[in-house]
Amino acid sequence: MSGARKLRSQDLRRHRRPAPHSCSDHLIAAPLWVAYTANLGTLLRTCDAIAACLAVPATDHYRSALSIGDTLRRRPCIHWLGTGKLSWLEHHRRIGSRILAVELAEDATPLTRLEPARGRTVVLLGHEHDGVPEEAWGLVDDVVEIPMVGHGASLNVAVAGSLVLYRLAGLA
Repeated sequence: MSGARKLRSQDLRRHRRPAPHSCSDHLIAAPLWVAYTANLGTLLRTCDAIAACLAVPATDHYRSALSIGDTLRRRPCIHWLGTGKLSWLEHHRRIGSRILAVELAEDATPLTRLEPARGRTVVLLGHEHDGVPEEAWGLVDDVVEIPMVGHGASLNVAVAGSLVLYRLAGLA
C-alpha cells in the first residue's frame, strides 16, 4: 500500500458522499422469485450501498428474509408489492421503466458492454434454479448476462444481481 493509508470505518463513512434518492429516476432491484433468504439479505445490502430501491412481494418469506438480512442502521427504500409480480412489471412498463433481466439468453448483452442506467431501470432477478419465468419474458426490454470463463454456467443470484446493479449505477 504505497502512499495509501488505511481508514477506519467511521472515516470511510465520513468521506463518502451521500447519494440522493429518487424512486422516479432510479435503480430498482426486483428479486421477485428468489427463494434463498441469504440472497435477499445480500441484495438488501447492495441496494443500500448504491442507493437503489428493492422491490419484493409482500409475503412472509420476503419479510422474514429481509428482517434477518437487515443489519443496517439505515434501510434502503423497499417497495412491497401488493399486486401480483407480473402486474407490477406491467405497471413499470406503462410508466416508462426499462426492465432488464439478468439471465443467460441468446443475444443477451454482456455485462462488460452494459452502460450505466440513464433513467428508471428495474433489474429483474429470477429464481436461483429456474431463472426468470416464461410468463415474464414478454415484459423484459433487455437481457444482460455475465460472461464466465470457468466451468460454471452461472453465478449466485445475489452476486450476479450485485454486479449488474453496480455497473448500472456507474460504480463498476
